[in-house]
Amino acid sequence: MNRLIHCIGNLDPRTGGTAASVARLTDALAADGRYRVILLSQGVDGSQMLESQVAELDRRVALTDSSVALRAGWPIRKLLHEAVERDRPVLLHDHGIWMPNNHHVAAAARRHGLPLVIHPHGMLEPWALRYKAWKKRVAMLLYQHRDLRTAALFVATADQEADSIRRLGLRQPIAVIPNGVDFPVDTDRLESRRNDANGRRIALFLSRIHPKKGLLNLVNAWSKVRPAGWKLYLAGPDEGGHLSTVMRRVAALGLTQSIEYKGVVQGEEKERLWQEVSLFVLPSFSENFGLVVAEALARGVPVITTRETPWRSLDESDCGWWIDATLEALAVALSDAVHTDDDRMQAMGNRARILARRFHWEKIAAEMADVYRWLCSKGPMPNCVRLR
Repeated sequence: MNRLIHCIGNLDPRTGGTAASVARLTDALAADGRYRVILLSQGVDGSQMLESQVAELDRRVALTDSSVALRAGWPIRKLLHEAVERDRPVLLHDHGIWMPNNHHVAAAARRHGLPLVIHPHGMLEPWALRYKAWKKRVAMLLYQHRDLRTAALFVATADQEADSIRRLGLRQPIAVIPNGVDFPVDTDRLESRRNDANGRRIALFLSRIHPKKGLLNLVNAWSKVRPAGWKLYLAGPDEGGHLSTVMRRVAALGLTQSIEYKGVVQGEEKERLWQEVSLFVLPSFSENFGLVVAEALARGVPVITTRETPWRSLDESDCGWWIDATLEALAVALSDAVHTDDDRMQAMGNRARILARRFHWEKIAAEMADVYRWLCSKGPMPNCVRLR
């Protein structure tokens, strides 16, 4: 059986949705059965790692006690060298850009003459390029431009991301394939949950606590609306100390009784939290996909998110609000949502579950496997591939 090597710098679930989506994509590809899938990653000794749900996946994680080695990507470089020599893959599929581990994968593809698939996961979006822009300009000059040119194919999660790749002058084929989503098993419980233990309605933000997620806009909009009988939960890993900035704003606006930080939630704790949620809010300034939006839809939760995410279908399917990434638009959408009657919210939730069916992992893996076959000249070009 032909082998594929996927690489990601970190599988720690606290790093955000990319780790989770890569873990599930490789699980689904292994279950598809057309390729033997090898997933390479690295981490610090004792760090949390997402577990594989599929026995057929060959997962190899190099752990180190050296933060210098980790930042330089040396553990994954060693794993990659060993895997290429031993397993003779037909291609390399790398997740993310900018980091030394990504550079090592591109260098290995050049050295061994292997097709390279680059999956940027939103890291070439305009907002992402402006964030710490000077570092990225230096990286482009030193290695990143050459590494991007090395790619035989890019994977974008939406047409919006594909357009961003094209604007950089990159002309390789682009496969537009969304992320998948796991569906809850106990769907009956979705019909009855809509309040917490104290009878309050819950609005949820669940993602990295990072400036690009628009949390300050969310806190300010919540202050403008101050919905009676509602509480806002913030959940997700703090990145770069942004949480302290957000919570200082919460305190300054007198919202400590109506906004609560729930920490990092995973597994069963995360599913229990979804059971309480009536509304999901992701006010990001940039998202290539927004996996957590699909998670909310799969659980029958209406969504508010911005036009900087590829979720026009919220408007088209009438299961949420797709708005400008401004404080004013967010406040209007929040006010509309919290004053929507129960029957309409339930109907929106039902339509949300229907929309989410597009993102079954089995379907996503089949599309990706078809793209690999085409790239290796063993099958026709799939409809998801854009040549221009």
